[in-house]
Amino acid sequence: MAQQQLLMIEDDSRLAVMVGEYLRQSGYGFTHAVDGESGLAALQASQADLVILDLMLPGIDGLEVCRRLKVLYPAIAVLMLTAKGDPMDRIVGLEMGADDYLPKPFEPRELLARIRAVLRRSGDDASSGSGQKSLQFGSLEIDRDSRMVCVAGKPCELTSYQFDLLFALAERAGRVLTRDQIMEAVRGRELEAFDRSIDVHMGRIRHAIEVDAKEPKRILTVRGVGYVFAKQQD
Repeated sequence: MAQQQLLMIEDDSRLAVMVGEYLRQSGYGFTHAVDGESGLAALQASQADLVILDLMLPGIDGLEVCRRLKVLYPAIAVLMLTAKGDPMDRIVGLEMGADDYLPKPFEPRELLARIRAVLRRSGDDASSGSGQKSLQFGSLEIDRDSRMVCVAGKPCELTSYQFDLLFALAERAGRVLTRDQIMEAVRGRELEAFDRSIDVHMGRIRHAIEVDAKEPKRILTVRGVGYVFAKQQD
């Protein structure tokens, strides 16, 4: 199996050196860019499987880098590094397509766990957890093998994590699921009942698959409980 490649875009070179040594010892290829411009250039030269992206960067900030990255390379996973206690950056980053986040300061072991979880969701492990490979609900088609979602034949842009959230809901169509049950079904990260990021992801999914995200017909909110995926759809 080819070595998975990681790119860290981080202006703190001392932190990048420490992280790089740890991740190389864990079996990953690792490169480092000190700012957004050089990070995007590094991706153009050799695409990574996952980008570790600091939001506080000189020049182009991390949110803009994330936006450009997801336009140019939508399949590449993004793990954001955010300032501790700053939920707004985290929410905006998730809205722009980041797959996960980790507040600074962090333990290298937690970073490694998050990286493995994101890569697992976007790799073979994510596609082998169910016997169902394709789901159809009216004009909405969800294909597990290709990890594609289409509405009336038009592809929808979702991150790896958002695809898995959607598939987990669709497999259980008609059942009301709490946030914890949805996250447990997806696996790959610790349950955080207080964490509202799942609602941000649901909002992104609705924008991708609903005719009107403000009046959803496919993913319905059950107040005080969680979400339900409608069995009958147009």
